[in-house]
Amino acid sequence: MATLPRGRNSAKALSTLKSRASPHSSSPARPPPAGAQGTKSQAVMSADDCFGIGRSAYNEGDYYHTVLWMEQVLEQLDAGEEAITTKAQVLDYLSYAIFQLGVLYCTLELTCCLLSLVRRLNWCCSASAIMQHGGFFAAGKQAVLQGCCSDNDDPMDPSHEQAGGNLRYFEQLLEEEREKLASNQTEAEQVTQDSIYERPVDYLPERDVYESLCRGEDVKLTPQRQKRLFCRYHHGNRTPELLIAPFKEEDEWDSPHIVRYYDVMSDEEIQRIKEIAKPKLTRATVRDPKTGVLTVASHRVSKSSWLEENDDPVVARVNRRMQHITGLTVKTAELLQVANYGMGGQYEPHFDFSRNDEQDVSKHLGTGNRVATFLNYMSDVEAGGATVFPDLGAAIWPKKGTAVFWYNLLRNREGDYQMRHAACPVLVGYKWVSNKWFHERGQEFLRPCGSTEVD
Repeated sequence: MATLPRGRNSAKALSTLKSRASPHSSSPARPPPAGAQGTKSQAVMSADDCFGIGRSAYNEGDYYHTVLWMEQVLEQLDAGEEAITTKAQVLDYLSYAIFQLGVLYCTLELTCCLLSLVRRLNWCCSASAIMQHGGFFAAGKQAVLQGCCSDNDDPMDPSHEQAGGNLRYFEQLLEEEREKLASNQTEAEQVTQDSIYERPVDYLPERDVYESLCRGEDVKLTPQRQKRLFCRYHHGNRTPELLIAPFKEEDEWDSPHIVRYYDVMSDEEIQRIKEIAKPKLTRATVRDPKTGVLTVASHRVSKSSWLEENDDPVVARVNRRMQHITGLTVKTAELLQVANYGMGGQYEPHFDFSRNDEQDVSKHLGTGNRVATFLNYMSDVEAGGATVFPDLGAAIWPKKGTAVFWYNLLRNREGDYQMRHAACPVLVGYKWVSNKWFHERGQEFLRPCGSTEVD
């Protein structure tokens, strides 16, 4: 059984995958169908695991995901699962989270449920109802109460002070709201409409698309596009080292072109790279686009290290191999970065290249912008961990020993904004990758510039 990741950021990363963006998506607490893309594990999350993630979301002020995870806990408890978590605890968090979302009728009802400890929540006070019917102002209080509280429920200690105090407070708010709305029918209609719950807007405009791709949904790999994808042997423009032993190349996406190479690193090389990297692993950082200062961030949860060629002969050998495959020089490339993502590890949508409105983070190198990315997968992932491109609708799943390659800059040296990508949260297991960022300087004759995007 999967266990709850330790650490606030890991729990936060996992919480985002519990989304209603697709009403038919499977719960991350339950295994997807056998053989589902990107899934090698049939592990499940316990009710206690789900409660822990929901509580973490609550502490972060993410009431949207608090509601979804707490509803999942109730579903599993109602199914008879044994857990340390009690329904009273779940209803306590759930009622206050829904109150923060502004749905007073259901908040009041859940507080009543807390005081009577219901066994079952029907449509009118489930999180699904909040998403679908959010505005309860048009319904009568009595109808809501009759629908949710069952006569067969075991009673709870009515002296639950917090719930009792909340109930009186919510009743007062609700009465004030009803009086206010009754005085102005137009305003009542407006508030009723506004009370329909929607996911709060956050800093990621592509949030829903990103999470959907991470679940393996809404991938835009249509039959028409699949017809344009091919496999071939790649000799790197007749590079001598590859003429005898070319690499197997597979198209992952047609335009912009993303390719996967097979058997890029052997198991022995991967193991050696890990051994060298582990003592150097530190919390991965991101560079502030305004100040250029490196700092840790909740949207990047992993550990990383940087390896030089003189650290071990295998590093130099892997660097040369990437140079042969891409036809680009590694003389101006960055060091080999090795990253480890534990359970919940992720890197939300980002660009690999510096944008015009940012401080040039590579200026001190004197090598220009990051023209291309070469990403080695050094492990399989039991569940999760895909590399997704929200603007393209593309999802690429890790396969140990393979590597994917794409260009970040167009031929005219402008950034290709379609290449914004993300490392999806690891749901079960772990993920090891290494990557090489190639820079512009030194590629002038290897990848000539053009006056337009396609030259």
